[in-house]
Amino acid sequence: MTKPLKQIHLAAHFPGVNNTTVWSDPRAGSHIEFSSFAHFARTAERAKFDFLFLAEGLRLREQGGEIYDLDVVGRPDTFTVLAALAAVTEHLGLTGTINSTFNEPYEVARQFASLDHLSGGRSAWNVVTSWDAFTGENFRRGGFLPQEERYSRAKEFLATANELFDSWHGDEILADQETGTFLRDAKAGAFVHTGQHFDIHGQFNVPRSPQGRPVIFQAGDSEEGREFAAAEADAIFSRHGTLEAGQAFYTDIKSRLAKYGRRPDQLLILPAATFALADTDAEAEELAREVRRQQVSGATALKHLEFVWNRDLSAYDPEGPLPDIDPDVGDDHISKGRAQVRMYRDPIATAHEWRELAEANKWSIRDLVIHTGNRQNFVGSPATLARTIDEFVQADASDGFILVPHITPTGLDEFADKVVPLLQEKGVFRTEYEGTTLRDHLGLAHPENVPS
Repeated sequence: MTKPLKQIHLAAHFPGVNNTTVWSDPRAGSHIEFSSFAHFARTAERAKFDFLFLAEGLRLREQGGEIYDLDVVGRPDTFTVLAALAAVTEHLGLTGTINSTFNEPYEVARQFASLDHLSGGRSAWNVVTSWDAFTGENFRRGGFLPQEERYSRAKEFLATANELFDSWHGDEILADQETGTFLRDAKAGAFVHTGQHFDIHGQFNVPRSPQGRPVIFQAGDSEEGREFAAAEADAIFSRHGTLEAGQAFYTDIKSRLAKYGRRPDQLLILPAATFALADTDAEAEELAREVRRQQVSGATALKHLEFVWNRDLSAYDPEGPLPDIDPDVGDDHISKGRAQVRMYRDPIATAHEWRELAEANKWSIRDLVIHTGNRQNFVGSPATLARTIDEFVQADASDGFILVPHITPTGLDEFADKVVPLLQEKGVFRTEYEGTTLRDHLGLAHPENVPS
């Protein structure tokens, strides 16, 4: 019996300024003006994508005590941008990364319920945690929360928010103009929550929204993160971009669902994916090389090497050999607030490995960073990209992809015009939206909430 074709889910990540984007390219536009967000969102909707994904940085990154202007995450407030985009789109889902470490459940629940109302049921929440005290310095709690407790708080944060979402059942508003009765139940929205992290009670003041609850995303890859996703999330924003790594992650996550009483189709796995698209495969390969050179300037290469060496390497020539000194393994890291530093658990071993690679390949510092850093997931002509993306999904390496273009805001345009039609011809991607909410787009059920 032939296995039915899986339908591909596609989304678009507005990356801001980071190590994917090439903000210095003449084609690049603003990462803060609303016109950029609007263009990006309208392109995604024209292509019938499921949703737009907006990340959030709570503090500008530092390197050696200074703002790292080659790789800065900073943008307007997430909810403000998504609410504005709700007014210039009709179908596109609106996903925001909101931190569970430094926010409060009541405030975040109000914001997502409001966004869901304003957008007609298109909101989604990427629930993340903050691991570093550096970010916490912006908040009154500072870095008080031990790293091992961040998922404990995140779980209770989400559970509390869900209690608030569910405190309205959806039938409380009568609005009878003849009798002057607005609510059937004066206790609508009543809630009481007592737990380790939150002790709150009152009445939630936003009625039940079109989706009931926003779609829940999770992006952690640790053991705790995987379990959190299997228990609570509707989708995972994954970093596993190769076929083999994607299949292993897919199998691992889907196998965890049964113990939480969930089916495999109740959790979607959507890796981030970069791409280089051109008329031919050869031209795309050349474009990919050019983009990597743009993404990794000499200054950027030195900054990246400092993640491992934990030293000021500004005196080194990026076109020269790697430092012969060993990394500083002290606790006080030169790069503040960067998750990448956690990738190198053994800096001495990493430095040794990189020296061997550089010597064997005759690589400079810049060459090494280009070849060992993030590279485009998909490279080729429109036909090649469409075929490869479909192969990944049909082979259960993912349920789709969240595309991250290197140019903002026009970097998605060519994909929408040339690759999406080929996927539609294959019968693996929609030609029209069939529902009105983001849960409809993703094939997820709306949460039930039967009045008690």
